[in-house]
Amino acid sequence: MAMQHPARSPDPRVDPTGRRAFLVAAGATIGTFAAAAPLAAAADPSAKQPPFRISLAEWSLHKTIFGGKLDNLDFPKAARREYGIDAVEYVNQFFKDKAKDTDYIAELAKRAADEGVTNVLVMCDGLGDLGAPDAAARTKAIERHFPWVEAAKRLGCHAIRVNAASEGTFEEQQKLAADGLGRLADYAGQMGMNVIVENHGGLSSNGDWLAGVMRRVGRPNCGTLPDFGNFHDYDRYRGVEELMPFAKGVSAKSHEFDDAGNEVRTDYERMLRLVVAAGYRGWVGIEYEGTALPEPDGIRATKKLLERVRDRLVA
Repeated sequence: MAMQHPARSPDPRVDPTGRRAFLVAAGATIGTFAAAAPLAAAADPSAKQPPFRISLAEWSLHKTIFGGKLDNLDFPKAARREYGIDAVEYVNQFFKDKAKDTDYIAELAKRAADEGVTNVLVMCDGLGDLGAPDAAARTKAIERHFPWVEAAKRLGCHAIRVNAASEGTFEEQQKLAADGLGRLADYAGQMGMNVIVENHGGLSSNGDWLAGVMRRVGRPNCGTLPDFGNFHDYDRYRGVEELMPFAKGVSAKSHEFDDAGNEVRTDYERMLRLVVAAGYRGWVGIEYEGTALPEPDGIRATKKLLERVRDRLVA
């Protein structure tokens, strides 16, 4: 999304004292977790399977939602009925006071299920810097993500998407971000949940830096969400290639299209070949942020482009 400088689960009603004790004690690596929902097996084993499935990131409709024209609870229905998309990626900004509201989360989960929509992940912003230099601030940021891990679990998501903001030198920020991400991943691991990081401003938009953070974290349930955009002056193709070995999600950022239906900033075929070559077979989320087309048209144009490229990859 746009940079805004804005097995059995344990009882999710974990008190702050228990959480803090966990943060201090955590250190063991958690078992392996799925990167995303697997593709369904075809009835005909010889049939070629699509290399990825398409989901819809809620940020694609941020103007519509902030404008009061769509409620977060109706997002799954809109994805299915208006765009023919059966998987969604939520943004916590659109229900930021609801993480601990179990009735609300249950209703959202029910509405998605009623539409046959898969809840993929929750994108989390505004919860503090997981790589904050101050140890107390870093721990507070980690703890503020806990309710969203729990809410995402209740929704049936496989992950929360977080940011890796920090301060200091290249290596200092790697070390600090790895500490915050590692401890959050250890907490999420108790529930079989993933913590995934997007290139989303600062050094996280440097593919080499973020890949280095992943190696430092070293948890199988901590990975990346490579976004086709958000690399600024860093080469986007190099960045995606560097982040794909750790990917548990992919964000197909789009802004503008030419007359042939191609995205003008990103060569989608080149980018998706990098995604598939890395062995990724999960969700690719539509994230339209353009202004030339209204949000609904931008979503449809991105979906059409993804489908066209996907067909070529299967052929």
